[in-house]
Amino acid sequence: MALQLDKETRQTLKKQAHHLKPVVQSGAAGVTEPVLAEIDRALTDHELIKVKLVADDKPAFKADVATVCQHLGAVSIQEIGRMATIYRPNPDKH
Repeated sequence: MALQLDKETRQTLKKQAHHLKPVVQSGAAGVTEPVLAEIDRALTDHELIKVKLVADDKPAFKADVATVCQHLGAVSIQEIGRMATIYRPNPDKH
């Protein structure tokens, strides 16, 4: 089941993410298993992260973000340019 967030929660997370720098960047190979593993580790540690994904165009970028969210049980909060803000709550922290 996909993670669902209401509008107010999304706005709060956008505000929290404003000052964040990307913690993971994909290479020319795109979203590979090592990239997914690194994003997974970062989400476990921080819950809210920014990632920079290299893609040929906007549809490819959106597909990469969807792949990341689907594989890791996360949700995209915001996408600007090649940067995506991704959130996944850590049940151990709550």
